[in-house]
Amino acid sequence: MAFLRLLCRLGPALILLALLAARPAAAEHRAVPSFAPACHAATDAARTAATMRTRAGWVCSNSEWHAATPVAWLRFEAGDWRGQELPHYFFSRTARFKSITFHVIDTDGATRTRRMTGADGTPFPSGPVFQLPLPEVTAKTATILARIEAPHSVPLLTEARITHDPGRAEWSQVDMMLLAFVVGMLTLPLLFDISFYVVLRERFILLHAAMVTAMMIYVLTAGGLISAFLILPVDLLGVLAPLSWAVGSGIAALFLTTFLERGAQSRLMRRITAATGWFTICVPGFFALQIDATQRIDDIGYFIAFLPCIFVISAAVLEAVLRGSRSARYIAVAWAPIIIASIERMLRGLGWHVGPSSLDQMMYVAVGIEVVVISLAISDRFLALRRERDAALTEAKMLEQISTRDSLTGLMNRRAIEARFDELMVQGFNTFALVDLDRFKAINDLHGHQVGDAALIACASAIRASGDRDAVAVRLGGEEFVVLLRGPRPLERAEAMRQSIPLRIAKEVPGLDLPVTASMGLVMLAEASRHKMAFAELYARADALMYEAKASGRNRMAYERLTMFTAAPEGRKEADERAA
Repeated sequence: MAFLRLLCRLGPALILLALLAARPAAAEHRAVPSFAPACHAATDAARTAATMRTRAGWVCSNSEWHAATPVAWLRFEAGDWRGQELPHYFFSRTARFKSITFHVIDTDGATRTRRMTGADGTPFPSGPVFQLPLPEVTAKTATILARIEAPHSVPLLTEARITHDPGRAEWSQVDMMLLAFVVGMLTLPLLFDISFYVVLRERFILLHAAMVTAMMIYVLTAGGLISAFLILPVDLLGVLAPLSWAVGSGIAALFLTTFLERGAQSRLMRRITAATGWFTICVPGFFALQIDATQRIDDIGYFIAFLPCIFVISAAVLEAVLRGSRSARYIAVAWAPIIIASIERMLRGLGWHVGPSSLDQMMYVAVGIEVVVISLAISDRFLALRRERDAALTEAKMLEQISTRDSLTGLMNRRAIEARFDELMVQGFNTFALVDLDRFKAINDLHGHQVGDAALIACASAIRASGDRDAVAVRLGGEEFVVLLRGPRPLERAEAMRQSIPLRIAKEVPGLDLPVTASMGLVMLAEASRHKMAFAELYARADALMYEAKASGRNRMAYERLTMFTAAPEGRKEADERAA
């Protein structure tokens, strides 16, 4: 817990330092000679490069970007790179597409063409980008046309560039350090979740672990960091990033329904939130697969299908905050940056807003903030649940004690001894002594029930005062007590206990006219563990002996020894010895 608190304090500071350090690197990145398309167009599959050489049908502004089209065209003009090194590589955001055909057109009309698919793309070892080699570009080259068939993402078009140096298309080292830092922060909550789940098996801990795993996959694939360790196909990377985000967002909604305190959500809102979570996993998750049949709608469908998740989660958190939920306050702080970054990413994905891929760092920083705050929230919730559980256990123990203890004397009651009787027999408690105070009714009649209660308390104290660890004392009710004994000399110990009762009562209850004595009926079992006698049967035998003691003049013990004969039929017992 102390380490988690330290991480929560240092995490934002480290992120801020990383972003400040990234400023000069970002400036260097902007200075790299890479060139954006001068114009773009969307057509049907029948249009060819020959028909696209004229400027008719082109949009030469940073607007009207569409991925829901059979073919997208990008136009790069030689005037952009004139006087600089010639471009040889095309790069863009990692996304699915059917093919990209490059047409390098010289001023004399000569054309060089190369058609490539996603399998030909090479992901960068850092950054969410891939590269493709261009056909030969010469000093005579006037235009480069890129024909992108079945694009599945607007950023694939808006972030497309050409450059002479493929290494310059990578993110800066500081950017990748930030990604690695976020992935490291995502690893810690998984370890915490394992530790928490061992102690507190709550469903929200498993959901949080699944959510963190999905976030980790998203950061690794969308940020391109995974390419530093494992080269995956461009098409697969293009699917894993949006799919992991859809699954993670849906799990986040399910996590919300289980994490908030009881009463923090209305029943209707809880059901809507849970339904939204499954909807987000299934619908945006389906569009994230980017299958060919849904190419025209999957990009817009993916982002539009996220709107219910954003609205419902925001409303659910707001409702819980208004209801006074402490956990909801943590979630509001944790998820606000992610919701803002998601909206920005959605607008960029729909083509309503155009920006560089470096804007994705907002999302990664938001994920880092979410990890820190949610981990702190889970720790707080964990401690709260642990306190609630400890309080419940304490209350249960108190209730159990109340139900199994005599409220006046503190000794076990009849219910407790009957429940444990067989166990005590197995443990060797082979002597059953029934104690009854003599003429106790006269004490209540002459001195009142308050003095009678004091006498009962003193009697219990006398029984406990023996300090006999091999004795179990019970108050059956009224003035009757039972003592179970094991070990050597049970008769002598029981008799000493009985004789101590009048002395204790005389000492602790002044004003009595006569000493209060006790009579005892005692049964000893040979090989108690082999006897199958119930509590009621032993009680009946001891009760009969106790009345014999009273009939013989009171203030004495009557006992018998029961022996099991192995040669006799089962259940045959004999009273070997009887005395009064």
